[in-house]
Amino acid sequence: MTRYSNTDMSRRTFIASTAGASLIALHPFSARAASGQAHLRIMETTDLHVHVWPYDYYSDKPRDTLGLARTAAHMADIRAEATNSMLLDNGDLIQGNPMGDYIAYERGMKDGDLHPIIEAMNVLGYDAATIGNHEFNYGLDFLTKSTAGAKFPWVLANVTTKQGAAPRDDTTLYPPYVILDRTVTDGAGGEHQIKVGIIGFTPPQIMNWDRRHLEGNVEVRDIVATAEAYVPEIREAGADIIIALSHSGIGAETGEMLENASVPLAGVDGVDAIMTGHHHLVFPGPNYEASDVIDPEKGTLHGKPAVMGGFWGSHLGVIDLMLEKDGSTWRVVSHESTTRPISKRNEDRSITALVESDEAVLEATKQEHEETLAYVRRAVGKTAAPLHSYFALVADDPSVQIVSIAQKWYVGEMLAGTEYAGLPILSAAAPFKAGGRGGPEYYTDVPVGDVAIKNVADLYLYPNTVRAVKVTGKEVRDWLERSAGMFNQVEKGSSDTTLLNPSFPSYNFDVIDGVTYQIDLSEPSKYGPKGEPENMEANRIKNLMYNGQPVTDDMEFVIATNNYRASGGGSFPGADGSTIIFEAPDTNRDVIVRYIVEQGTIEPTADANWTFTPLDGATVLFETGPKAADYVDQLKSVDIAPAGDGADGFALFRLKL
Repeated sequence: MTRYSNTDMSRRTFIASTAGASLIALHPFSARAASGQAHLRIMETTDLHVHVWPYDYYSDKPRDTLGLARTAAHMADIRAEATNSMLLDNGDLIQGNPMGDYIAYERGMKDGDLHPIIEAMNVLGYDAATIGNHEFNYGLDFLTKSTAGAKFPWVLANVTTKQGAAPRDDTTLYPPYVILDRTVTDGAGGEHQIKVGIIGFTPPQIMNWDRRHLEGNVEVRDIVATAEAYVPEIREAGADIIIALSHSGIGAETGEMLENASVPLAGVDGVDAIMTGHHHLVFPGPNYEASDVIDPEKGTLHGKPAVMGGFWGSHLGVIDLMLEKDGSTWRVVSHESTTRPISKRNEDRSITALVESDEAVLEATKQEHEETLAYVRRAVGKTAAPLHSYFALVADDPSVQIVSIAQKWYVGEMLAGTEYAGLPILSAAAPFKAGGRGGPEYYTDVPVGDVAIKNVADLYLYPNTVRAVKVTGKEVRDWLERSAGMFNQVEKGSSDTTLLNPSFPSYNFDVIDGVTYQIDLSEPSKYGPKGEPENMEANRIKNLMYNGQPVTDDMEFVIATNNYRASGGGSFPGADGSTIIFEAPDTNRDVIVRYIVEQGTIEPTADANWTFTPLDGATVLFETGPKAADYVDQLKSVDIAPAGDGADGFALFRLKL
């Protein structure tokens, strides 16, 4: 068994207020702290995805809604307010925007290099961090080199390089936990020693999502079972309090190998506080429904404080703990969870920044920022038609079409001369930027003219690699049934039903190119939002045809897709890893770039291969970005018209069925 001891870097004194008691009185926890009591503020960032600067590299313009440099202003305020504070990160750091791709694919990471997100975190003085699922996207060597430059410890308990009979017998990829020795100041000004245990977790599903990097190199364990093994050890090693860095969302209460396990993790005896993430949401707040174990108003899971600080630096999560000396150890006697946003959306859809950037963070990463700008502005071809995703969830769409065309072209070339060469090739693609949690500006919008790398990255957000799967006609139909869960059920002749299911992410709305089909919304969805069977007798997919002939259950097809989907991501029928017939060395983005370069000029007009079944003139409402109004007249296959303002800056449109 590998044992881990504290290092000198873990022994430091909490940053204390220079204003003394006058600032302590600003917060009720501090005001109540007495001799033998200490108020500890724990700050969290999560899902930063390389967003250091308040800049959208896809649209090539500043953006007030994101950036660690902005979140840093809240950190400075809290350190000024609080006598005792800690700063932790919950993972998904090194991948997620063009700066991350530039470092991974262009500049590279040599031994001794500093990754810009790590450089920024060093400037801000983080105390510890865990590893998110997207940390594995570029491979283990890149991950190791990226994290090596951190001036803070990493913890990750459930990813192993060698598994033993039980978790405590494992050799882990990173230390499973660390115990930080700190000095705290109590309410009377006295100084005390405290030991803070930090343990980290990531979703076990990384073995599916990044199979090509991880299979044969690491293994995973269940989050909750791992916590149940290690938490007593952390206590035995002397920790006064234990904080779980859970790069795992707030989801099911029970089950094995849960992706979103923060709720049962909070139920593990000995865990005092949960830093959660992965969902790209805010907690406490209205994003989650209350239950016996979830209090979204107080910000508790199983009665313990929890926080989720949004994504891309949009919020700083804060947990306040009132600690009391109990003999020779400390215990939590009260707590509060809050989040601090970096911007607000006004009634006129405009954004107001609530903080200014930390200049030290910007200065530390200025060179990488400028190099990223040069990288994303590089032209690779031209488009004769606009590429936008404003209507990608309600009609066949040019931004999805170009991805499908490129994938199909590439897989056709790769399978030429193989045993699969005679099979019909289809292509599955989904709109990645389609509003939702990303907001009303979160859409692909590439005008006619030059297509640069930033535009391709905008079309395809993730560094996935191309895969091909061999499926039956029945699996094609069920694949589409799974996608059709995007929509709510609609009665024939009804008026203004909300069309889109808000719990269904757009990246799971696969459009399959190469077949034609209709979606009958009068039927219930066959599958739930996570792919779970719901109404197995339902049949939303109608008139599924290939080359003008009905698709039968026993027909065979090849579907070009990506490694995430082919390996089971999203739980699609026919895509569980067992049907893969081709694994490409190239990313989907590289294939799109290669296709555009070869074509010179592209014109990927949507061919309306899918439509909704008519429902006696029923109308439905859906939200999209306000700029959709610029393109609504170009839609010929559907009857769509503006319907006023939606919520939170979105525009509302009405579709007649």
